[in-house]
Order: sequence, then C-alpha cells, then structure tokens
Amino acid sequence: MKRIKVLIIDDEHLAREIIRSFLQEDDSMEIVGECSNGFEGLKAIQKLNPDLVFLDVMMPKLTGFEMLELLENPPFIIFSTAFDEYAIKAFEKCAIDYLLKPYSKERLKESLRKTKVAISQNESQDQKIQSLSRNVDQKQESLTRVVIKNGAKINIISIDKIRYIEAMDDYVRLYTKEGDFLKQNTMKYYEKSLPVSDFVRIHRSFIVRIKEIARLEAFEKDTYVALLHDSTQLSVSRSGYSRLKQVLGI
Repeated sequence: MKRIKVLIIDDEHLAREIIRSFLQEDDSMEIVGECSNGFEGLKAIQKLNPDLVFLDVMMPKLTGFEMLELLENPPFIIFSTAFDEYAIKAFEKCAIDYLLKPYSKERLKESLRKTKVAISQNESQDQKIQSLSRNVDQKQESLTRVVIKNGAKINIISIDKIRYIEAMDDYVRLYTKEGDFLKQNTMKYYEKSLPVSDFVRIHRSFIVRIKEIARLEAFEKDTYVALLHDSTQLSVSRSGYSRLKQVLGI
C-alpha cells in the first residue's frame, strides 16, 4: 500500500506537535503539511491533495466545518477536537473518526486503522462530510455567519447583514446591502438555523429579516406581498401570512 499523505490543521501548536510525533512512528504515513487555521488549510488541501486530514473544529478565521463546506472533493477527515458530546455523536456516525483531546497514542492508532481500511476500500468521503456538516449544523443554537466561496474569493457574511433569502433550486441567494450571494444549501436549513427573533419564512421561496418589512399589502384574494424598506416586494403565502401576523402582532 502506498504511503498515505497527511495534512494537519489545528490552531494549537502543541496539538499539531502531538499528532506529528505519533504519525512519525507509522511508516505508512507521510506528513505533507501543517496549518494553523481554516484559510491556510483550504489552500493546502487544494495544493497538496492529501489523502487524510487531521482537523480541529473551532479555529480562528474559518471553523473546520466552514472549511469543509468550501471543498468540492474533501479528503478523509479525522477530527481532533475538544467539542462537546452532541457533536461527537455526529462525528461517530459520519466522520472516519474523532479524537477527543487529550487522547492517547493508541487511540490515534485506532483512527489510523479505520482510515487505512476506508482508503483500501476506496470509499468516498464527500457524502460523509456533507452529512456530518448537516448533522452538526442542525444542532447549533443559532447560525451566526455564512461562508461562501466565489471563485478564488471567500466571503464571510455575518447573519446581521442578511436582508432576505430567496430559494434558487438547489441553491439559495442571500441578499445584503453590499450585494447578493449564491450558496448551495436549502431553505429548510436556514429556516431552522436563523434566529427566529429576527427572521421569518413568509413563502416557500422567501425568508426575510423582520425589521426589513415596511408593510404588508393585499395582492389578490387572500394573498399579500411584503413591501421592504427599499421597495422590494416579496410574495407572502397563506402560512407565511399567519407567521407574520404572529411575529408582528397584527
């Protein structure tokens, strides 16, 4: 079996050092690089094409999950994390493995054994990572930002900048005062993840920030449009109108 190319991504120097020292004892592993944040990790994965990545979850600039969202064909992932238990259960279902800091050399060897089996069987990691991201995101208390890749550019959009969201087949379009951005995700995800105190789904195609709504106007029989402060008009369904009446107190 050829040597497995490994990339280590962790913002803690000591954590990287521990992983490196353990891996150096395994002749089947070749460490091709180390990174201290998600931006560096993203570039390194695209440049070095590793077979396996040891990935921390909570890092500055980009979290581990945000970084994975930007990869079209992610490599195999072993999470090395101090994340709490609800996320760990998701890791067990979807990732190759997780290492809960602090961990032993034997625990890491167990992860490597799983990885070698997966690589020898030519399994695809892409579906596992997408499922992992969805499972963890659904358990977040509230979304705070959205990361979008546009060519070589990465936009990090704070949730408080979003005016409204429109469904676009397998994508959504996020509208801000600075422009609009296309993201591959579902309306259902944003309906569940955005703070309910700030956003409301008014139609199968629209989620809007409540403060952006200037007024509601009758359109046709039993239908309405939401008129935003900049004169944008958004369709309001019957169920959306019921939600709006509740949140607006009308």
